[in-house]
Amino acid sequence: MFDKLIDKLQNGDYITLETTPTHSPVFKPTIDKIENLGLDKLVDGFTTTDNPLAKLKYNSLFGAKMLQERFNKPVIATMSMRDRNKIALQSDLLGANEIDIRAILALTGDPATLSDQPHAKGVFEADSSLLLDIISAYNSGMDYAGKPFAQNPKTIYPFTVINSYAKNPKTLQKKMQKKIKHGACGIITQPVYSLENAKQLLSLKEEANKECCSENKEAELILGIFPITKLRTAQFLAAHVPGINVPNNWIEALRIAHAKGVDEEYKVGFELSKNLFDELKQLHPKLHLMTANQFKIAKDLLV
Repeated sequence: MFDKLIDKLQNGDYITLETTPTHSPVFKPTIDKIENLGLDKLVDGFTTTDNPLAKLKYNSLFGAKMLQERFNKPVIATMSMRDRNKIALQSDLLGANEIDIRAILALTGDPATLSDQPHAKGVFEADSSLLLDIISAYNSGMDYAGKPFAQNPKTIYPFTVINSYAKNPKTLQKKMQKKIKHGACGIITQPVYSLENAKQLLSLKEEANKECCSENKEAELILGIFPITKLRTAQFLAAHVPGINVPNNWIEALRIAHAKGVDEEYKVGFELSKNLFDELKQLHPKLHLMTANQFKIAKDLLV
């Protein structure tokens, strides 16, 4: 299952769909929505998020297990450094390994100060590089302390993320190099909103891989897509989310459409998003689709 996903990532077309577990003890309704729309037949795999914005949600590893069982497709489960020390991280990896949750998206995590839980504190023993190093140790048959396991874990496939925009692009290249050196096989970008942005990221990735070639390490870039169908979403992303660049022509088009009504606003936003999706697929068919569980939009983009 995972070998096929990695082969598609490295050699063919690849698309994954993000799922966000909800503030609920049941994940099945989310899975049912995906099945009812037939989305499982349109993607190569899924991801599950891990308490984004430090808000309490259903566990990402359990969600990944349920998705894999339902659709027999690989799931990349997110693990955040915010909520676990290196003991808990390794313990979770051991349990996940036996039940075949073996693709891990390593994140540092959003600040605990954003949490909806009173007085929550972040652990943050290190950034996501520590988790990548732990996975590397596991793939060598030992724990992070260098103690060999009685039985080698099954191979774990590490993924990570990167901003899609920076005023100084070289800072992105350096961050890519760091993630590659720590073993990431796939680097998912924050959402991109122009072909020029995507081309720049691909160029930076090529340079980063060249810098790491002496260590015989290389990673593939996965372009993130988050469709925008509302003016306020575009304005929020542009003003408040670091590492994303929403072009002015998108905001202006949505502003004009917004004045004409909700339907026109949605139509214009979806057309912008669909056109970009098709262009990115032609340029670099390795994509990660994020819709905040608005799965109907995901299907409309994919068909």
